[in-house]
Amino acid sequence: MTSKHNNEDSSVSLNVVSILGAFILTICTFYFWGFLMALLLFVPYELLIRNKEWFYIFYKTCPRDFKIIVRYLKFNISYFFWHRQTRTITNQFRKIASKYPNKPAFIIDDRQMTFNEVELFSNQVARYFQEQGFKKGDSVALFMENKPEYVCFWLGLSKIGVITALINSNLQKDTLLHSITCASCIAVIYGTELKAQFQEIQSQLKDDIKSYEFDDIVTVKTTFTKDLLATSSDSLDCLNICGPSDKLVFIYTSGTTGLPKPAVIRNSRYYFMAEAFRSLAALRTNDIIYDPLPLYHSAGGVLGAGQALCYGITVVTRKKFSASNFWKDCIKYNCTVSQYIGEICRYLLTQPERPEDKQHKIRLMYGNGLRPQIWEAFIKRFNVKIIEFYGATEGNSNIMNIDSKIGAVGFVPTILKIPYLKSLYPVNLLKCDEYTGEIIRDKNGFCIPCKVGEPGVFVGLINPKKPSSAFEGYANKQDSERKIIRDVRRKGDMYFNSGDILVSDKFGYYYFKDRTGDTFRWRGENVATSEVEAVISNVAGLSDCVVYGVEIPNVEGKAGMAAIVDTNKSIDLKVLYEGVKKHLPAYARPLFIRIMNEVPMTGTYKLKKRDLQIEGYDITKITDDNIYFLYNNEYTLLTKDLYDSILNGQARL
Repeated sequence: MTSKHNNEDSSVSLNVVSILGAFILTICTFYFWGFLMALLLFVPYELLIRNKEWFYIFYKTCPRDFKIIVRYLKFNISYFFWHRQTRTITNQFRKIASKYPNKPAFIIDDRQMTFNEVELFSNQVARYFQEQGFKKGDSVALFMENKPEYVCFWLGLSKIGVITALINSNLQKDTLLHSITCASCIAVIYGTELKAQFQEIQSQLKDDIKSYEFDDIVTVKTTFTKDLLATSSDSLDCLNICGPSDKLVFIYTSGTTGLPKPAVIRNSRYYFMAEAFRSLAALRTNDIIYDPLPLYHSAGGVLGAGQALCYGITVVTRKKFSASNFWKDCIKYNCTVSQYIGEICRYLLTQPERPEDKQHKIRLMYGNGLRPQIWEAFIKRFNVKIIEFYGATEGNSNIMNIDSKIGAVGFVPTILKIPYLKSLYPVNLLKCDEYTGEIIRDKNGFCIPCKVGEPGVFVGLINPKKPSSAFEGYANKQDSERKIIRDVRRKGDMYFNSGDILVSDKFGYYYFKDRTGDTFRWRGENVATSEVEAVISNVAGLSDCVVYGVEIPNVEGKAGMAAIVDTNKSIDLKVLYEGVKKHLPAYARPLFIRIMNEVPMTGTYKLKKRDLQIEGYDITKITDDNIYFLYNNEYTLLTKDLYDSILNGQARL
């Protein structure tokens, strides 16, 4: 009898697999013939009428484009079935935990949790807060450093429909208070290690906001931790109270130019982001990912941790990024893939050369923010492939560079430039004022697309029905509205404004140029801060550097100012001036230099400009750092007399 039932079950499984295989084959065949027909119809038109160079470009980019289109199809098929089954991250992980119960899910500073342990602990979290009266739609702030239990908390809360606001562990005072209140949180879970930071603002929170202090499991000091661990560890019954479209977490913008804003991440959005990277970067289930990034951000918490939650890939991280331990950790844990963001690659390149540089098993690194000036040197020294991507946590205009084209943040396949195929991935560059970021429109009131080689703001068409084109926005509707451009190509359409200026080449590669608002105008010319930063950083030996514009009384525009880190007091200002003179036009050379021990950064290693810009070159307020002024073709220490002469309009600029 048992054998008969097994045969029947096997037969049913085979039928399901056959049907699924046939469906996938049909979809792939449809796309293949559609692609071929589009090619056959369009190529003659391009060759004979419009652009004879198009065929050459198509020939050069065909292998690249075919690879990305196949991976993109795989991604869309996977996402279609996931969404069709009305799954959430909770039941997706439950499936993974049952498949790999004893496999390590997260390894953090020599502590680890298996997939089964993550499932059980998140069940305890769900049960505990359910008994505390929390319900679907409530928001809870999570404020702690990276640790194995971090993901368990928001995963457990999601099992009862509670939305977790992932708070930057570096925040203090007003910014911390703002981040908690702007997401309408009714409770805060904080780690013992951040107790002092939380207590500073606790009295300013509403009286009815609850707080829970969590200590590491290995020590178990707090009452909350003991109560949580005392709850039943039996599997929590699937409540089925959430669907793919329900909110999962709030992830904040980095706050480089203002206060952080909580972006809405729904279950479908989280899976979409994790699956997109798995498919397009061709990650494998047996990979071990080194993720030295904070788990409160989308890079570490979605693109990294999401590979564990959704696909059973082991993720290794640590409380704080360490350049000196980066490759040692990769070797120790047999990591095969790594993430990077912001300035991490430059920090690694400035480390003394060690045998570990090539003893690791890392085959590829994926992330964003790798400077083009160090790209080639980085891949040669560490022997890795780089997969750079461009995108924002909340944005819908995302691209990826899967073939490690130096300097490119991504590309759009040549075939998708065909007029009637553009709608398949509708991203674009629009003409704008590089100084103000204001979109330029034609006489009919519509936006003007950029030509090849022409810089413009990067945008993506908003289509709420398509996950790749949806814009979920922020918790605050006014913040969401400010990121939308209306009536772009036709009346009534909406595009997401990335706020970044990019430029494309004829092969479809896109290159980051600057952020709107970072560009300033001096002597009638636009100065791109990213270009000046790259030059100064190279001249100063890859030091941290941030460039911004500062106002001078009664002078039009803004003068350039650079804040440079020089902890070893090794920067030669004469060499610095000769370097900027050689590589930058006169209008782009900074008039002011500020030498600092460190430049303020976000938790994801992005340089903060706003605070430095406010302080400017005011030596009456800046007492810890030396400021130098470009005077008579050399950087001269800014004294009180020289400072007064600048304000009075007597100094020669």
